Amino acid sequence: MTIVIFVVVLWYGGLFFQSFFLHRYAAHQVFTMSKTMERITFILTWIFQGSSYLSAYGYGVMHRMHHAYTDTEKDPHSPSYDANLFAMMWKTKTIYQDINKQRIAVDERFTKNVPQWKSFDTFASSRVSRLLWISSYVLFFALFVTAWWQWLLLPITFLMAPIHGVIINWFGHIYGYVNFKMKNTSKNLFRFDFLMMGEGYHNNHHKFASRANFGVKWYEIDMTYVIIKLLNAFGVIRLKPIKIKA
Repeated sequence: MTIVIFVVVLWYGGLFFQSFFLHRYAAHQVFTMSKTMERITFILTWIFQGSSYLSAYGYGVMHRMHHAYTDTEKDPHSPSYDANLFAMMWKTKTIYQDINKQRIAVDERFTKNVPQWKSFDTFASSRVSRLLWISSYVLFFALFVTAWWQWLLLPITFLMAPIHGVIINWFGHIYGYVNFKMKNTSKNLFRFDFLMMGEGYHNNHHKFASRANFGVKWYEIDMTYVIIKLLNAFGVIRLKPIKIKA
């Protein structure tokens, strides 16, 4: 039971910071926070994503490109132009690293105001950091595993962030329902997104990219947005006024 709880905590902890910090803050900037709070969130993202830590800069820039080029040849990740999900994941990794290490020229509209902490990212993205996290996961499993099948959960802890990404960027463009007809394949994976904390309302998000709440229908509860509202109420962050373009 300890192992299952551990994996669930990593799943939802890593997912929250990917959605809250990397996606809604770094890429779309639907709210603001102080520089101190931003640095704290960088560190918390590293703690919960661990060995699969993603840079806010690399993620933010790449995600903006995804919205600008959805389902075209320039899309960093699209089932329409990748043979399978593994091919898409590899392409995404390559583009992400090229952006994060600034090996390619990127249009200024994709980089404007994206948060970046170069020294921390260098450490958090390093092989040393990733191997330390992997070693700690293996040790934790060795200490607390009570059944052989629990070892099958170990690879998930290594690759948590890419797994989160492929669920939305592959399956979220193939399966699900559509609230808004657009010139792309985005879909809502779940009517109540218990698995991805609101990220599964992908069709809604492509329609209203600058909207903090990804849910539109009454039953589409966005748990990340619920937490965002609480943080806003306590003054930890400040939500920007809603600007929706139909």
